[in-house]
Amino acid sequence: MASNVTNKTDPRSMNSRVFIGNLNTLVVKKSDVEAIFSKYGKIVGCSVHKGFAFVQYVNERNARAAVAGEDGRMIAGQVLGPFGGPSEDLLRTF
Repeated sequence: MASNVTNKTDPRSMNSRVFIGNLNTLVVKKSDVEAIFSKYGKIVGCSVHKGFAFVQYVNERNARAAVAGEDGRMIAGQVLGPFGGPSEDLLRTF
C-alpha cells in the first residue's frame, strides 16, 4: 500500500501527481484507487478525500499515462474526465 503523502511542494513531484475528481468515495476506497491506477506505474502516494483523490507517481510519464488511460472511465457510477472544458478537467496532472 502506498503512503498517504501526496502534498509535496517539489515542482518535480507536482508534475507526477494526478487529481481524480468526481469520485464516489462512499464506495471507492484507497485500495480501489491504487488498484486502478497502479497499472500505469509505481505509486508512491495516494490520498482519498470526500469526492476526490490524488495519486502520486514516481515520474510525470506515469501520471500522464494514467490521465490518458482513465479519462472518461466510469467508476462506481460516476464518470472521470473533462467537465466544462480543458481547464476544468476532473482527471489531470498538476
